[in-house]
Amino acid sequence: MKAIIFGITGQDGSYLAELLLEKDYEVVGVTRRVSVPTLNRIEHVLPKIKIVEGDITDAFSVSNIINEEEPDEIYNLAAQSHVGTSFKQPSLTWDVTAGGVLNILEAIRYSSRKDDIKFYQASSSEMFGKNYSLREQFVDILKYQDEKTPFAPQSPYAIAKLAAHHLVRNYRDSYGIFACSGILFNHESERRGEKFVTRKITKWIGEFKNWARSTGFTGNPPNGNDLLLALDNSTFPKLRLGNLSAKRDWGHAEDYVRAMWEMMQHETPNDYVVATGETHSVRDFLDVAFKHVGIDDWEDLVVIDPEFYRPSEVDYLLGIPAKAKRVLGWEPEISFEKLAERMVDSDVEAARLRRPDIQRV
Repeated sequence: MKAIIFGITGQDGSYLAELLLEKDYEVVGVTRRVSVPTLNRIEHVLPKIKIVEGDITDAFSVSNIINEEEPDEIYNLAAQSHVGTSFKQPSLTWDVTAGGVLNILEAIRYSSRKDDIKFYQASSSEMFGKNYSLREQFVDILKYQDEKTPFAPQSPYAIAKLAAHHLVRNYRDSYGIFACSGILFNHESERRGEKFVTRKITKWIGEFKNWARSTGFTGNPPNGNDLLLALDNSTFPKLRLGNLSAKRDWGHAEDYVRAMWEMMQHETPNDYVVATGETHSVRDFLDVAFKHVGIDDWEDLVVIDPEFYRPSEVDYLLGIPAKAKRVLGWEPEISFEKLAERMVDSDVEAARLRRPDIQRV
């Protein structure tokens, strides 16, 4: 089996590449030509995969890659995926996140191997957004989101994702393409981009803990009181965040790429919510992350900064993956608490490696 991954250098792309290699796939990753390639997430698998240069916003480029590589499966994980950035760069977000999907679907449609290619599109829970008029009409339905929940996107990113989602459905119905979508709720990992709130939190904790060691607090590990004392009268910057009350359904990317693959193995293409069925606030994530390094009271370490509020906030997302469990047999394995702890451990170790001169304790 041969698979093409658009967006292989991202968090999901790196985990998916690992999974496919474990299943003896031939993996082709598509990357844009840039002066400084960002291959750090896939360095460990580079000897086992093929990298080709291409641009998902260029229809000719996409078509050439698909025709030359002759894949059995195509996974599209490419997107301008930061919601906040989409308000500042809406055109780029649209071209990559929606236009890129159209280019792939058109290339499959006109391929001589159309009937032999399976396509997966990474849709997003951000498509559900919020709509208070809908909530008033469908109170019971909108306590959670599943495949039947109405969409009400609240950002250029979510609107682009929704357009792509509908394109997948349209090309599946109109042209008989095996095209499926995973409506992915928030999924994090040690490889998450540093702009995202979970990774921003755990990276700050790693740097803070390493800085505390440099001040002479050398508990095993430095305990919460020591860390707080170290911060007093120091110049170490506090953690600046936005809305701590926003609730999300957070899972681990390793679990979610398994769901992607399972969708592609089913005989009938369809769309599935991929989620944990639990919702937690940013505040909850802070509680678990700080507790993991011995700090129970983190309030004085965090500054609420209006700069990090979205122009239109989505307050609450809770996915119900009943269909994925019933049809695909998929279930998440990594808990919310374990997710946060793994991310903290990874960033604590990364901070230590950046400052190896500081004694490890």
